[in-house]
Amino acid sequence: MELLRSNLSRVQIPEPTHRIYKHECCLSFDTPRSEGGLFVDMNSFLAFGKDYVAWNHEKTGNPVYLHIKDTPKSVPEDRPLKKPTLLAIGVDGGFDNNETEYEESYSIVILPDFVSLPFPSVELPEKVRIAVDTVLSAVGAERREQVAAWAAEEKKASEHALTLQQLKSGIVIPPSGWKCAKCDKKENLWLNLTDGMILCGRKNWDGTGGNNHAVEHYKETSYPLAVKLGTITADLEAADVYSYPEDDSVLDPLLAQHLAHFGIDFSSMQKTEMTTAERELDQNTNFDWNRIQESGKELVPVFGPGYTGLVNLGNSCYLAATMQILFSTHSFISRYFSNQSLKLAFEMAPADPTLDLNMQLTKLGHGLLSGKYSVPVTEKDAATAEARQEGIPPRMFKSVVAAGHGEFSSMRQQDALDFFLHLLDKVERGNNTRPDLDPSRSFKFGVEEKILCSSGKVSYNKRDDCILSLNIPLQEATNKDELEAFNNQKAGKGLEENNMSTDDIVRPRVPLEACLATFASPEQIHDYYSTALKGKTTAIKTTGLTSFPDYLVLHMRKFVMDAGWVPKKLDVYIDVPDVIDISHMRSKGLQPGEELLPDAVPEEVMETAQPVANEEIVEQLVSMGFNQLHCQKAAINTSNVGVEEATNWLFSHMDDPDIDAPISHQASDVDQSSVDTLISFGFAEEVARKALKASGGDIEKATDWIFNNPNASVSDMDVSSSSSAQTPAQTGLPDGGGRYKLFGIVSHMGTSTHCGHYVAHILKEGRWVIFNDSKVGISTDPPKDMGYLYFFQRLEN
Repeated sequence: MELLRSNLSRVQIPEPTHRIYKHECCLSFDTPRSEGGLFVDMNSFLAFGKDYVAWNHEKTGNPVYLHIKDTPKSVPEDRPLKKPTLLAIGVDGGFDNNETEYEESYSIVILPDFVSLPFPSVELPEKVRIAVDTVLSAVGAERREQVAAWAAEEKKASEHALTLQQLKSGIVIPPSGWKCAKCDKKENLWLNLTDGMILCGRKNWDGTGGNNHAVEHYKETSYPLAVKLGTITADLEAADVYSYPEDDSVLDPLLAQHLAHFGIDFSSMQKTEMTTAERELDQNTNFDWNRIQESGKELVPVFGPGYTGLVNLGNSCYLAATMQILFSTHSFISRYFSNQSLKLAFEMAPADPTLDLNMQLTKLGHGLLSGKYSVPVTEKDAATAEARQEGIPPRMFKSVVAAGHGEFSSMRQQDALDFFLHLLDKVERGNNTRPDLDPSRSFKFGVEEKILCSSGKVSYNKRDDCILSLNIPLQEATNKDELEAFNNQKAGKGLEENNMSTDDIVRPRVPLEACLATFASPEQIHDYYSTALKGKTTAIKTTGLTSFPDYLVLHMRKFVMDAGWVPKKLDVYIDVPDVIDISHMRSKGLQPGEELLPDAVPEEVMETAQPVANEEIVEQLVSMGFNQLHCQKAAINTSNVGVEEATNWLFSHMDDPDIDAPISHQASDVDQSSVDTLISFGFAEEVARKALKASGGDIEKATDWIFNNPNASVSDMDVSSSSSAQTPAQTGLPDGGGRYKLFGIVSHMGTSTHCGHYVAHILKEGRWVIFNDSKVGISTDPPKDMGYLYFFQRLEN
């Protein structure tokens, strides 16, 4: 006890502003349930596992720790099961997830000799007792920062239900045989509870669903409540009632009375339609989900180094799938595992290692690759009775990598591609003092665009990139005869695909080679200003690569516009071979006999280069139901390329905080810091100032302007002659042969990249392995033809 009293000055009583860690080690994934328990530093309130707490003592000198240890409780075999009352798992009233219950024990431990004192104890100094009680009663920082509730939101009673006025129209609704009053739809029908009109539901973004007649009727009449026909049964609470003014599914406490008004006897009705919630959940059983997750297959679980699952924190599968593949690359393995120990990373980290990206990447790398946490748990999977692992929760990593990012710091689903690019940017910045250690460079390559003017002169435009984003040319499908026969059969029988067995649906099959060829094929540029002709003309643009990266990432653009300008996800297979050769895609630079276009751009061109939206694009977007201002911004930010690009921009930026801000047309003076930023990108100051002037001072738009006006002026990225072009070695980019082997796939299931689910398949030790959050198993049927992102490793000669 005297030893503790002599160290009281190193004990703090937590303030409300303190971040208290007590559920997970800052350097590893040890928890109070680990064999050695968890040690909470009573000065910094950081937590450490048994193998790491001594490092903290060496670094800080803090000697007093609260030791927390969870011990499994014994469970009687005849424990009765509780009946669930809530559609949720692992919460009060929800389904019992059969998790082991634990009993917590505490003690005070003094380092370096691990002297242990019992807690609670009246013999402990009052300051220690108060400090420990405060720690134990506080909400842990881990859970405060990232709380994922896996429970359906409870429906509330509508404020319009008790005062609903029903018209005396004399309408009697039959028990079946319904049809929309304004079209031929016989499914997804809603009964307005005021006037008895039966109308179809909303049209989905992909063109399916109804024709919006029910919601249009509300806009015309303001009649607030509707019930979905086919969901009415004796269990009235399960009926799907929608409130248009509240824009949500609701409860109608007087639904029986409201139905009786139209002669409906709910007690005898049978359920024939899915509720809105059930339709959302139904995606779990569609073809994509079953195929990509290999549902129904006997997956053999696999354990050991490199086979550690990641716990889903709530819509974090995009992160899990991406990180599993990145930590299968030599560059990330060597940077954050093989060549960097946890102790070294901790010694280099600031006072709070939970805020250090290098520390948390190292922690994640060691967690995934050491095999320490990839062990079977005692309880088997309740659904499959197979051995399973708990996986590790990447909470601290997600918190630090998402810091300051409005989307990634939320609990919403995100685009795995966006996260991949965001992470590489963070990693590059984190290694800016040692670029030779930067693992993100293994994904970088140079892109060169050659523009051939009708004058015969050329310009060259270079940039660096980390992905090849590929359009999917459906016209290159290899099964056109089968597709035509299927479409004729479908039309002849009047069938819809959502009413057909997935095994009967024929989908286009497009070779990956065709997608790569489309990327490299010549493209016409209309209204191109030629400095040689001093006027607008049509130019030809071809794109090639100046270097080949160690790891090539291909992004498949599956979201397109159909003939009616309705955005949809392509239901298509991509035939991807195990080995590809992109040697033919290497650009050749300025060739003998080619003459560069003159550099200067007339001032009148600069004056007309202010950001102005193409009215035709805006009109088409507005006709699809988008806000006019949003459409103008979409057109401007995609350089008026086309409706498809603008629509993709809209879907990606709907939640931007400044989406409703007016379009900025700043004066010609530009901010010097913006100029400096563009100069740091490799552009000349003259070009940077012109671009910022033309784009209202917006750096992102200015960058786009430079790429769309490559002959604005000679800059560091322009090729003035074949001998002046920088080689990949001079730019620091990796380079080598053009043959690549497929080793990773990120697949996406769902109607949008911002919903649904992501899964990774990785080629490890000669076999494909599926990483589905915390589940890791041998893959028997990797969905090579259904990927969203494909990862290739360069084959050395």
